[in-house]
Amino acid sequence: MAVTSQDRGSKRSTRKRKSRFDWRRILAAVFRWGLVAGIWAGVAVAAIVAYFAITLPDISGLEDSGRKPSIRLALTDGTVFASSGEVHGRPANLSELPKSLVQAVLATEDRRFFSHLGLDPIGLARAVVVNIREGAVRQGGSTLTQQLAKNLFLTNERSFGRKVQELILAIWLEWRFTKDQILTIYLNRVYLGAGTFGIAAASERYFAKDPKDLNTYESALIAGLLKAPARYSPTANPERARLRTEQVLANMVDAGYLTEAEATQAKRLPVGRGAYPTAGLGGRYFADWVLDQVGSTIGYVDRDLIVTTTLDPRLQRMAEGEVDAILAKYSDKRDVDQAALVALGPDGRVVAMVGGRDYRESQFNRATQALRQPGSAFKPFVYLAGLEAGIGPDTIIDDSPITIRNWTPSNFDRRYRGPMRVADAVTQSINTVAVRVSEQVGRGRVIDVAHRLGIPQAIDDNPSLALGASEVTLLDLTQSYGAFATGGEAMRAWGIVEIKDADGRLLYRRQPAAERVISPANAGRMTEMLSNVVQAGTGRAARLDRPAAGKTGTTSNSKDALFVGFTADFVTGVWFGNDNGQPMKDVTGGTIPAELWGNFMKKASAGLPPKPLKAAPPEYMPPVAQVPWYAPWRAFQAPQPGSLGTIRVSPSSPLATGAGGKD
Repeated sequence: MAVTSQDRGSKRSTRKRKSRFDWRRILAAVFRWGLVAGIWAGVAVAAIVAYFAITLPDISGLEDSGRKPSIRLALTDGTVFASSGEVHGRPANLSELPKSLVQAVLATEDRRFFSHLGLDPIGLARAVVVNIREGAVRQGGSTLTQQLAKNLFLTNERSFGRKVQELILAIWLEWRFTKDQILTIYLNRVYLGAGTFGIAAASERYFAKDPKDLNTYESALIAGLLKAPARYSPTANPERARLRTEQVLANMVDAGYLTEAEATQAKRLPVGRGAYPTAGLGGRYFADWVLDQVGSTIGYVDRDLIVTTTLDPRLQRMAEGEVDAILAKYSDKRDVDQAALVALGPDGRVVAMVGGRDYRESQFNRATQALRQPGSAFKPFVYLAGLEAGIGPDTIIDDSPITIRNWTPSNFDRRYRGPMRVADAVTQSINTVAVRVSEQVGRGRVIDVAHRLGIPQAIDDNPSLALGASEVTLLDLTQSYGAFATGGEAMRAWGIVEIKDADGRLLYRRQPAAERVISPANAGRMTEMLSNVVQAGTGRAARLDRPAAGKTGTTSNSKDALFVGFTADFVTGVWFGNDNGQPMKDVTGGTIPAELWGNFMKKASAGLPPKPLKAAPPEYMPPVAQVPWYAPWRAFQAPQPGSLGTIRVSPSSPLATGAGGKD
């Protein structure tokens, strides 16, 4: 059948109409489904926002900081060297702050703060571009309002949900407060390092200034801390802080707040010195020790406190320096990894404390927390008990083998010298004589003497107590020696001078209290014997250019080595050992402990006039002793006084000489 031209034209017309009809249908479908998708997307977004809005943290306590009280530790001159808790300065109004501070913060953190509504799309886009170009996260897109929302209500968790909550809270803050109010809250709450929150606290901490007195450079330094307070801390990283501050000044120039000339001039401005004087001062072990005592001193802590302490920064630096030096010298060749030192003033104040090799690696305080055997450093308690029982320095005791219930102590050098004076036994650190004195006077009396002088730990009632088998802390042992240094008055180590609250109200002040624990005569006799240890005995490595007294101590297999001694100005104890109890190599109390003690005491005493030690009163005459004569019997049972017979010993008896012990 033939197709006419009219039919062909009709078909073309029909195809065109169908084509136009199909295109319109497609557009309509796209619009219809796009609208549906948009509605559902809106519903989804609304649902997500609603969900995260419902799960928002409680924001009713915006006006309540909810912070823990802070405790600041200060030297006697008022300089703060450590803190605990959160240090919040007084709230500062925006009008009280220098213009340079506000400009430094805005130039660095949020230049469009006064024009955005909590979210800055331009800043966010810029940050994305910069981060893509750098291949790492170099900039953040958060506004000050978002930062405030996170700081006040949220955690540092990095998640989509937390970001949504941050945006919701930022919009709420913008609706709830004016821009000036948001900026004021932010500057009073933001963390600025060293435990400080808010501009006022940071201004005091770093520059000892009221915030209104900050100059342009100081303002830029504080603004620079917002990015990373620890990294840019002027006390911990002064060079990084300087470079960061210069970057902030450059930001202020770029934002139009400063000219290049003004920025250059700002770099030459004088900087206040708040925490800087103690930069490099350690004392972290001491700080922990003092902080642990605050609660027991004044009770429950419910306010900010300022605790004035006894720490002497000069002596603390000396102590840390000497410990570092001697460990560097001997650590490898003597297999010793740890050391501790504590120094007390003549009234018991702790002026220096080193609790270990490196506080960053271990916060365990080996001066106050470690319980270690003192070895022969315990013997002064034995001989003091002997003095109180009538055994004097010139009493003759036999240095010979002795066995008590299957226990046979020996001297360090495995030698026995026969009959010898007690004073010489102290000088040479003779073990058998100390055990005989302890057994004669009674272990209970020795334990009582140790507790009376300042050892609070339990002491096992067995024959080996005379050789320091029971564990003590270095601090307790050192304070106990203080009773000899004072001429018989108890010395109790202390580190807190006074405690005040942030408003200056006095809550505590130490009141000295005298307590006699040794008669002046016996304290003097013990001091004389301990002086001989330093001058001619096992502690010769600790000799000074002034009167000094002390005692060495070494435990089995050289697991512990100590030297504790005193001058008229300081009582100092030193310990060496390993935390795992591994023996050291050829280390005794008379070697590196005595060397460290001597090195520290020489520097600590430099410039101080030599003073005599407190000796026995002139009228004191030691009585002629009536004591048992201990024959060198292998099988020995502790006798009752007088049961083995007695001899009369004259004070003029000749010295027993010979090689001494080495502990």
